[in-house]
Amino acid sequence: MDADESRDVADDAGDVNPAGRFRIYLGAAAGVGKTWAMLDEGWRRHERGRDVVVAFVETHGRAHTEEQLRDLEVVARRRVEYRGSSFEEMDLEAVLARRPEVALVDELAHTNVPGSGRNAKRWQDVLELLEVGIAVVSTVNVQHLESIADAVEQITGVPVRERVPDWVVRRADQLELIDSSPQQLRRRMVHGNVYPPSKVPDALAGFFRTENLVALRELALRFVADETEEELLAYLHSHHPSAVWETTERILVAVTGAPGTLGVVRRAARLAGRVKGDLHVVHVQSDTAAPSASLAEVRRLAEDVGGAWHEIVGDEPARALVSFAREAQVAQIVLGSSRRSRVEELTRGSVVSRVLRFAAETGIDVHVIGRRDEEPPKP
Repeated sequence: MDADESRDVADDAGDVNPAGRFRIYLGAAAGVGKTWAMLDEGWRRHERGRDVVVAFVETHGRAHTEEQLRDLEVVARRRVEYRGSSFEEMDLEAVLARRPEVALVDELAHTNVPGSGRNAKRWQDVLELLEVGIAVVSTVNVQHLESIADAVEQITGVPVRERVPDWVVRRADQLELIDSSPQQLRRRMVHGNVYPPSKVPDALAGFFRTENLVALRELALRFVADETEEELLAYLHSHHPSAVWETTERILVAVTGAPGTLGVVRRAARLAGRVKGDLHVVHVQSDTAAPSASLAEVRRLAEDVGGAWHEIVGDEPARALVSFAREAQVAQIVLGSSRRSRVEELTRGSVVSRVLRFAAETGIDVHVIGRRDEEPPKP
């Protein structure tokens, strides 16, 4: 019995459903085969009698991908005029009215054209489909994950405008990595299987440089490994409840409205993810200062990366942070580097240096993260 046959037998066993209601194919970059895998999954379910529709698929003119559509039902797209150009988007209302068992929805992080529907993002459309009981199979590249996007920008030098909250991807019942070595992906590009020939030289010299692809692949492998470990821990907890477990690692990141704070939060989220720890995002508000409007963006990001938001009051920020950390049993504190001048630090002191001193007295580790100016991602 080959792998496909054994998978089909498992699917037909009644109490086994490896696909789940929400399945995502994750890739390190465009061209690894995510859409092909999604369509193949849809076809296998269709062959077993499931009601499957293609809600939206982007083949990018790739012949092998287009072949995978076969005779799957495709829901007509909605055509939208915007700023003098015509665009096609997924017709959410049509898919909801059709009410299939399974909808195939490509490019989870896609930003919908204004006027094409009530949601700004495709992942919001997907959540609506899931809420009414429609199973969804989707795709996303690792650079679009909110906690990883800024790292990808630094690695590749290419802005990541389209982003999806980590919690949306972690909500998937099954996350599967579609892997390809950098060398294999670059060969596919040379053979014209990813981009038109005219775009290949620039792509190979830019985003698809070997060193970029190596880094992106490692980020994708780490993210999927984290998810696999969570599944293992959940299994052990449910099947071996009497086992002794280590205390959960807790990480605190201190935030302000200062430039560069978003990058510090994303860095802290990655640290928390790697140690399977809880993330606490803490802003210290003095009695006299009014809340900063710029904190709204920081709070939204905290929620997107799965952090718990806290606002505490204290005229001595360093002492308030360490006190909160001690009470919450936090093991590590993450701070952004100080932007004060040397003169200001000598005359007024540095919050970072005071946190380091107070934390040392309680045995809490402190990470000081370099800040970089950044603009919030455009919707």
